[in-house]
Amino acid sequence: MQQLAIFDLDNTLVDRQGPLAAWISAFSEQQALTDLARTRLFDAMRDRASLGTFEVFCSEYELSPSAEALWLDYSDYMARSVRCPAGVLDGLSRLRGAGWKVAVATNGGTEIQTAKATASGIVDHVDAVCISEAVGARKPETMIFQKAAVACGADLALGGWMVGDGVDTDIRGGRAAGLHTIWISGGRPWTSDDARPDHVTTDVGQAIDLLLTTVG
Repeated sequence: MQQLAIFDLDNTLVDRQGPLAAWISAFSEQQALTDLARTRLFDAMRDRASLGTFEVFCSEYELSPSAEALWLDYSDYMARSVRCPAGVLDGLSRLRGAGWKVAVATNGGTEIQTAKATASGIVDHVDAVCISEAVGARKPETMIFQKAAVACGADLALGGWMVGDGVDTDIRGGRAAGLHTIWISGGRPWTSDDARPDHVTTDVGQAIDLLLTTVG
């Protein structure tokens, strides 16, 4: 099996939930949203945020400024706020130094995901960043894993590893694409009976160490 490691971005390499909660909290206070509206907005944006999310919410609650302005503000805030720990960046570099091909495969809009990968420093520590909007396929579709492998000079047919926190997107999707998988649990229990990951770690730093010391 080739040394190919594909990583999820949000809540794997970077913490998305923390900055998202902070932005929603500030926005809710500014707009004097009710607790119910605040919860609905968080639920709508938790897994995937887009201009369309803001268009629906602005229309329903008659908010200002425009949905476009809010989307730009949110995108700018998230790009400035997400962080990748220095130890994780070092781990990605150590993987590449050990001969691994390292890619990121992430669902989301090209502009905001590129900004997050760049601002966090990740783009300088991997071989490729593959974004769903840019390639026309979303995890768990096999095509996005194929595109990520090709982008860093690897062949998906030769196998590799998918590392991420998403049960459907990363673990089921990775297995369907022929990859071994490491689930980033964040302390959560695995509750599905199918498609169990090959390994479970609490965070991505542990996953990188596992790749380097156990399966590399």
